[in-house]
Amino acid sequence: MSFLADLPAYVPVFIVLTLILALFVWDRFPYEAVAIAALVVLVLLGNIDAGEAFAGLGHPAVITVAAVLVISQALVNAGVVDTIARPLTAVKGGVMVQVMLFTAIVALLSAFMNNVGALALLMPVAIKLCKDRDVPPSKVLMPMAFGSLLGGLMTAIGTPPNLIVAQYRARIADQPFALFDYMPVGVVIALAGVAFLGVIGWRLLPKRDGELGDGIDFNVEGYRSEIRVPDDHAWVGKTLREAADLLGDNITLLTILRDEQRIPIQHRHVPLRAGDVLWVEAEADALKTLVEAEKLSLGGRGKDETDTLDAVDDVQLVECVVLPDGRINGQTASSLNLRWRYGINLLAVSRQGQSMKTRLSRVKITAGDVLIVEGERESLGEVLSVLGCLPLADRDLRIGNDRRVWAGVGLFGTAIAMSAFGWVPIHISFVACVLVMAGVSMISARDAYRAIDWPIILLLGAMIPVGTALETSGGAELIANTLGGWAGDLPPVWGLVAVLVITMTLSDIVNNAAAAVLMCPIAAGVAKTLEVSTDPFLMAVAIGASCAFLTPVGHQSNTLVMGPGGYRFRDYWPLGLPLQALVGGVAIVMILLIWPL
Repeated sequence: MSFLADLPAYVPVFIVLTLILALFVWDRFPYEAVAIAALVVLVLLGNIDAGEAFAGLGHPAVITVAAVLVISQALVNAGVVDTIARPLTAVKGGVMVQVMLFTAIVALLSAFMNNVGALALLMPVAIKLCKDRDVPPSKVLMPMAFGSLLGGLMTAIGTPPNLIVAQYRARIADQPFALFDYMPVGVVIALAGVAFLGVIGWRLLPKRDGELGDGIDFNVEGYRSEIRVPDDHAWVGKTLREAADLLGDNITLLTILRDEQRIPIQHRHVPLRAGDVLWVEAEADALKTLVEAEKLSLGGRGKDETDTLDAVDDVQLVECVVLPDGRINGQTASSLNLRWRYGINLLAVSRQGQSMKTRLSRVKITAGDVLIVEGERESLGEVLSVLGCLPLADRDLRIGNDRRVWAGVGLFGTAIAMSAFGWVPIHISFVACVLVMAGVSMISARDAYRAIDWPIILLLGAMIPVGTALETSGGAELIANTLGGWAGDLPPVWGLVAVLVITMTLSDIVNNAAAAVLMCPIAAGVAKTLEVSTDPFLMAVAIGASCAFLTPVGHQSNTLVMGPGGYRFRDYWPLGLPLQALVGGVAIVMILLIWPL
């Protein structure tokens, strides 16, 4: 790579960043994998010191993000969130009232906990109310997703970009933005956004049911049949696993019924007996071919027996949505071995409101897909949690123990106060809060590890050194001078507008944390070129990075509602564009008022 030695140091950084952005937009590889690969390349090129390559994983912003995620789960365990959400189940009024209330509550929760987590907790409640009030979920869910982004603007812990911006300010000004420094601007933006979504925004959305079970004509029972194993048949003595293999790829074994007993499919080594009934899912042609070839019998049970698998008490059908960071995201039923490893059957997939009636074993599942799965009632909830799927049925709100609720609020409030008054750095106070919550059994070690969004942790840990390389190589200064030169003959406010718009645009196509990492040094450089305060420009980055309203891939919250709301990619623009314009206008006014140039 000697040919690079004669080039300015920022050239390889620009090349790598261009590739990063292209791969982020392509979305073929996980964000964190792309970021780590870029980090390694820049180390090999000499733009990042090898000894500092993974220092980003110990960055205060990264530690704080992880701590906030664990604290959020602990508050859920304590019943704090359900105490807030319970009154929503009795809400009266039409679409406007529902949108306003749900969006406002999600925004409030998102100011202090993970945005996606706040949305995921309230989304099943909202869907249940939509069913009860005959309101299309598409009118409610996207405003809730956007509300989670607006709420994150209000505090330093509301969203990872705020923490990144705060810590970048500590590097250049020896003092980070405090926990509530974002609030004067963020609250006004959130109030304006929630009001717009509640009064006007929902009217710009299509009327779709979205849910696979009700809104789409898909009859799961139409694909199920019974096969009886005759006496002295060659399949007698075959194990369940062998029987599944004999059925082939076009027929899915759901379960085995033996007299009054149901044998779960995960008991793969149990041998078949004469008279066993195989519940299968299959197209008519494939089933006919199998029965004729293997000399089997259809419809093996008597008339006095129940005719549907759902009547078996310990079997449950669940409709769920795939979370953006779920283990099942990007996998297939075959690659995860869902039947034999997890004991569940995938019966249907809906993507962007359209059901897929093809064979499902090799369908690549993506975030936002709505699935119908079947499994043991006792274990299905735990399995879905492990796979990263959110059940869309009405979840039971916990009545909770008042002591645990107040203990959770008290511990979290203490951590916030310690940080807000400057007694302890925010990452230390929040880690201490996690330790105390674990010590009083508010959260287990298993739940704590599961609560952490490891992809975002790895993404941040890799992108922070990459962002530093952009700055140290002179690349940020070059971009800043270019923008500053463009705005040099104009009032400095236009430089601020440019930074906000560029950050907003970037956050619509790449991860918002990555957008903040890249834009912080550029924004600081523009402020330096224009010879004005850096604070308003950094605040513009924080706001712009969280305003990903134009696409379903701009933020995980947008992706999460895509399937349940039945949204298409194009549905985000009619609401997102005016909301983004509103947020941008309010942001510029409030930044200039609170953080003058």
